[in-house]
Amino acid sequence: MARSHNFNPGPAALPLAVLEEVQQELVDYAGNGLSVLEMSHRSPAFMAIYEKTEATLRSVLGIPENYDVLFLSGGATLEFAAVAMNLMRTGRAGYVASGHFSSVAMREGAKYGEAICLASSEESDYAHIPAVADVEAAIAREAEQGLDYVHICQNNTIYGTMWHELPDTGDVPLVADVSSCFLSLPLDVERYGVIYAGAQKNAGPAGVTVVICRHDLIAEGPALSICPSYLDWRRQTMQQSMLNTPNTFGIYVCGKVFQWVKDMGGLEAMEARNRKKAAMLYDVIDHSELFRGVASVQDRSIANVTFTTNIPELDREFVSEAADAGLIGLGGHRLVGGMRASIYNAVPKASVERLCGLMKEFEELHAGTSATE
Repeated sequence: MARSHNFNPGPAALPLAVLEEVQQELVDYAGNGLSVLEMSHRSPAFMAIYEKTEATLRSVLGIPENYDVLFLSGGATLEFAAVAMNLMRTGRAGYVASGHFSSVAMREGAKYGEAICLASSEESDYAHIPAVADVEAAIAREAEQGLDYVHICQNNTIYGTMWHELPDTGDVPLVADVSSCFLSLPLDVERYGVIYAGAQKNAGPAGVTVVICRHDLIAEGPALSICPSYLDWRRQTMQQSMLNTPNTFGIYVCGKVFQWVKDMGGLEAMEARNRKKAAMLYDVIDHSELFRGVASVQDRSIANVTFTTNIPELDREFVSEAADAGLIGLGGHRLVGGMRASIYNAVPKASVERLCGLMKEFEELHAGTSATE
């Protein structure tokens, strides 16, 4: 059976080479007579997997020694609360509302202190990223009264926008949800106090959350007293993410994906591949009379490409025809409709080429229909 062209936003495409390797090892991992699914998380075999997974990620991302790496559960959504409960020690933090999830993170933070909206693009239906200069001015203003951190969502999966320039937060730690751009391009880890990501976009299967935290931020003081033990990053660091039984199989698969990224040339190579795929798709959109892009051109994501015909019935017809042709996951998020192509690391160029071809065929079929109607 031929594999589908997978444009799902998450859980998303995994590298075929990783899936095949996992398949080969599924019943008996490395001659242990057990599947990783059956192993004790305290066993020497699994601890070796865990340590290699962390070491590979550190190598690929260039994570300095003064940053701790955790593999937790609950997705980025649970970390919205964990960020505040671990870092909001003086009771004030800044948030940039550039999309649905960053706004949810801000509302979650408001449960534990004052969550200050530094800037928002809600008035444009989150079609753009707030101007960096405006964000920096707001940070400087609010920092006079004290800010524990500044939070952003670096890539907005639903709306197809992405920060291409990080704000200068000065001495205030920058905290970023990087779920949908994690491992798709290089990140200067030292620009951040905390990076966190749900693995199900580029890093592995659903169920693993990667948290990378500068050690001094959690060493200098305890989490809020109401913080559940599981969400206390300092306690999790002391236990190597094993305060409870972790997602052992998910961590194992993440390790395979990290190694695949490394074998493919690392993050510089990933970025080059992803930018070529994105450019190919945006070029079709920009030269189309039927389709139009949703995100502002200067803020377009290289991970999630959003577009529409402006005619809901026609959007649904396109998504249906694409699915019939083996191109799945192209429906836009339920909040916005339209179409969205998530072109993460594991989505091959051939899949994007097939999508571009289908869009041109669909436009020819509906010649005379304009996206501005």
